Amino acid sequence: MTIALERRLANFRAATAGASSPRDVERSRGPAIGAERLAAEVDGELVRNQSGCFVRVERRSTVIPIDRDRLASLPGQPPPSAPLICLDTETTGLATAAGTLAFLVGLGWWEGAQFRQVQLLLPDHVDEPALLDELRRHIPADAWLVTYNGKGFDWPLLVARYRMARDGPPAHAGHLDLLAVVRRLFRHRMPDARLQTAETQLLGLRRRDDVPGWEIPARYLQFLRDGEPARLIEIVRHNDEDVRSLARILALVDAGFGDPEARRRADPGDLAGLARSFAGAGRFEEALGCLDAAILTAADLPGSAPADPPIRLVRDEADDWWSPRRRPDFGGRIGRSASSSVWRSVSVDRLDGQWTSVRLVAERARMLRRLGRYRDAEAAWINVADAGGTLGALAWIEIAKLREHRRRDLEAALAATLAALRLIERARLVGRSTGRLDRDLARRATRLRHRISRRASHRNGRPSLPASTGGPTPPEGPAS
Repeated sequence: MTIALERRLANFRAATAGASSPRDVERSRGPAIGAERLAAEVDGELVRNQSGCFVRVERRSTVIPIDRDRLASLPGQPPPSAPLICLDTETTGLATAAGTLAFLVGLGWWEGAQFRQVQLLLPDHVDEPALLDELRRHIPADAWLVTYNGKGFDWPLLVARYRMARDGPPAHAGHLDLLAVVRRLFRHRMPDARLQTAETQLLGLRRRDDVPGWEIPARYLQFLRDGEPARLIEIVRHNDEDVRSLARILALVDAGFGDPEARRRADPGDLAGLARSFAGAGRFEEALGCLDAAILTAADLPGSAPADPPIRLVRDEADDWWSPRRRPDFGGRIGRSASSSVWRSVSVDRLDGQWTSVRLVAERARMLRRLGRYRDAEAAWINVADAGGTLGALAWIEIAKLREHRRRDLEAALAATLAALRLIERARLVGRSTGRLDRDLARRATRLRHRISRRASHRNGRPSLPASTGGPTPPEGPAS
């Protein structure tokens, strides 16, 4: 007799045991058949409460030291007094709608330097209220949640499940999504921002025999059909590693950037990302300090790229009209059909380009402008302009803006605009794409010439020529 059939028979016997109402029938079922086997298989315990039962798996604690005061000095980090609850879920789908269930919730928190973990596993749909009640008990009202894409997926899904149960979600003080932190600090290193990629690139970890994420929903649904608990062992291990990785990434951010001395030895690209984080929090002086440290340690290697960039296969085909992968059709690609699809290999670029010395100086110039240090910003942009190329042209444009709007020196602004035009012309002659820069610069130069002409006319006491034909002629009179 299969476990699924045993479960159905047990539910039928419980329903016919003399329960007085449908609610009593539901409560009298008790833990589903196979829940005990599931708890034994994953080294957990079966916990029963008034709402049902769930499997609780507590892992051995890990030493992951973290300095909360030092971490709190970084932008967007929780205060040192707030408890941190690392949270990760495994679900039956990728939507946050009513049909998606979080059947496994992994939690982790610090007790001193020890990082403790517990997992809440759902043996059957009917016992979801029991798991939600236990989850509420683990999240204090003054705690901060630590997740990876939890703001966009994990927590909205749990909120939806609480509402489906006619209950409110647990209150908490804040939410730290490490996906945003990783993207801001380390995007120049990584081809994508998946948690497993962050483990490899940042922590130097590579999982063995890990279950692919796309298999997890199907495995749990198959477990509900046949009751075979061995299907969930790798899923529980996968979730355990996910939660521990959250703690390790947060500890890495603390150790690498919380200490100002250690921060000076960080990768220049990491420091540039940290500078943007400080700037986003309005802490511009600290952002400028990060950029200064990055420029001192930067090794300018123009055009450098990984010797063996990662390769992926991309299918280049005429997808069906309803396919989300279908490219916009503007009348081209004549004669293509689904049978003519081919596979081509492409290099996977990083999420961001390399932070060279020139790019760092340009970022520093932008920061100086935001601080109101316009002369220093102009000097920094001149250093970038000396490098030439399209970036040099963009630097001359920034110089022209500063000279026109801050120094009120129209002749110097026109000279900077013409210097940018010369660089754009060189780039176009060697076949580089310049977009609309040449037209924009030509319009800027024309506008500056008109302003210079009008100002000269006012100084000489003569009316200035209209900027466009057909406009009214200004009245004659003394210069103001």
